[in-house]
Amino acid sequence: MFTRVHEWRCWLLFLVAAVLPSTARTVSADEWRPITAEELKMTGLPEAAGAPAVILYREVNRDDGRTPHEDNYMRIKILTEDGRKYANVEIPFFKDSGNVHGVKGRSVRPDGSIVPFDGKVIEQTIVKAKGVKYLAKTFTLPDVQVGSIIEYHYTVDFNEGYVYDSRWVLSEELFTRYAKFALKPNPDFALRWSWPQGLPQGTQPPKEDHGAIQMEARNIPGFQVEDYMPPETTLKSRVDFIYTEGSIEKDPIKFWKEYAKKQNGNVEEFVNKKKAMEQAVAQTVGSGDSPEVKLQKIYARVQQLRNTTFEREKTEQELKRDKQKEVNNVEDVWKRGYGDGRQITWLFLGMVRAAGFEAAPVFVSRRNVTFFNNNMMNPRELDDNVVQVVLNGKDLYFDPGTVFTPYGMLPWWETMAPGLKLSKEGGTWVQAPLAESTATKIERKAELKLDNEGTLEGKLTVTYSGSEAQALRMDERNEDDTSRKKLLEDMVKEMVPVGIEVDLTRQPDWKSSSPTLVTEFTFKVPGWVSGAGKRALLPVGLFSAPEKGLFENEGRAHAVYFHYPFQKVDDVTIDLPLGWKIGSLAKPVNNDAKAAVYTMNVEERSGTLHLSRTLRSDLMMVPKESYGVLRTFFQGVRTGDEEQVVLQPSGAPGGN
Repeated sequence: MFTRVHEWRCWLLFLVAAVLPSTARTVSADEWRPITAEELKMTGLPEAAGAPAVILYREVNRDDGRTPHEDNYMRIKILTEDGRKYANVEIPFFKDSGNVHGVKGRSVRPDGSIVPFDGKVIEQTIVKAKGVKYLAKTFTLPDVQVGSIIEYHYTVDFNEGYVYDSRWVLSEELFTRYAKFALKPNPDFALRWSWPQGLPQGTQPPKEDHGAIQMEARNIPGFQVEDYMPPETTLKSRVDFIYTEGSIEKDPIKFWKEYAKKQNGNVEEFVNKKKAMEQAVAQTVGSGDSPEVKLQKIYARVQQLRNTTFEREKTEQELKRDKQKEVNNVEDVWKRGYGDGRQITWLFLGMVRAAGFEAAPVFVSRRNVTFFNNNMMNPRELDDNVVQVVLNGKDLYFDPGTVFTPYGMLPWWETMAPGLKLSKEGGTWVQAPLAESTATKIERKAELKLDNEGTLEGKLTVTYSGSEAQALRMDERNEDDTSRKKLLEDMVKEMVPVGIEVDLTRQPDWKSSSPTLVTEFTFKVPGWVSGAGKRALLPVGLFSAPEKGLFENEGRAHAVYFHYPFQKVDDVTIDLPLGWKIGSLAKPVNNDAKAAVYTMNVEERSGTLHLSRTLRSDLMMVPKESYGVLRTFFQGVRTGDEEQVVLQPSGAPGGN
């Protein structure tokens, strides 16, 4: 593990820049590889029958030397009308790791004529699937037709002062006919490499040749993206490169023991300011406070410090004006009132120890990025830090350095993830528990009136709690009220399966670490009730849109991965218009599959309709072999949501 200033800081960056490659600085002088007549005439490939497009050629050249950079080249053949969408190019990247630049592209028509790209490259957030979001440089190549070839290349320059672990990601969304990879290692460290998911059939392992690691691959299957799938890095064929100091250790037990001892020394050096921490605790807690109250007060106090990790990116001029001093230990963090997320968490460690608690530092992996395997001996994947505190004989875990994380909770990606608890003797593997579904909810309470035109209108309160609230606050931390208002209104629109009118009337508390985030709206659903003769039909699934298209496909390529247990709870009251009554109620539903439960009930209360709905999931990982059972459950959810209440004029005879 290597860092800019202190090894313990472990800014471990997952380099997914290789996900969509392009050229290398080793390309021919005219910067584009020759296109063959066979490539121009191609209408398909037997190995990728029916594919909308295929990658003809891909090249990734990585240099981890004094000025680390990576050159990428991509050539794609458009085979169908649907394949034209690949003219919209996305280059994923991490802002902290470096900069994408030198983007060039062109379209080659089926007749061989060339249209160069001269448009703009835009930076934006991409939502690829439910739970998958990333930053990307995006651009659109011109005049792309069926039969065209598109190609582009770019360079990623990595931030000066870092040494990166590298990765070749072989799998792409499209079938790849031929790919070529090279890595020039950093000469100052030992290097080993592995391919955790295996290599494509017929691919020879990487080998060293003239000071570079090289590999060629052919006929790489396309990678299927699905909603609620495990992290792509866990599923895709890839080659991981891991730098280490000294000789290469092959025994995982010895490797992690030595690593933990070294990192523990770094953390203890940063935390060991006993007198300063005792003074900080004295300013924070009262002598009569119970142990848990002390812990709560210390947690709240360190969260009040300025957290530089989660601030918006600043210009060079702003950084100069800010004049931040280097932070060397927890005393610096406390006195200056700021630190990055990692430093703030270690300040919490120093303070709770000074308050008399038994506490230990823990390096933990992020399961939103990858699934950690300690046998791979890859320290870069332990990229978060938490503190284990013993309270009343129980091990509790805290991460005050991740903004908006309530006391007693962890960000969901740190739960059920392997963590290395540090000590001077070596490391111990631990795992923070998963929060129960009661901790993370979306609760929707609607008080509505139905008019004679079939329109519902009234007040809606949506309460997000637990991981839902924490994620919202984190994502929107640098946005203004206008942007936040639009987001919250759009989220409500996505809940209802028809067009609605919604207006946020109460901005929530965006700045606190409260377990809940409460929003209020005026809410209107035109035409929710439809007529059928002398009757009117009212669907019960007012907020059912998120489940309508969920798991509709019969087959599944990957396991289903829910980030955390959750509940959705709806409480809807509807006042009926004068002259109307309830003819028949929808049948109640109680679908209890143990790890997932769906209930729906409709009641009449003195001329008012009351709808209640609960969807609870305690699922996390569902293997694809069990996908059919999960799909059947959600089909039952959709069936229940499609139930209807029959309304009729007061003078009409009732019925069931």
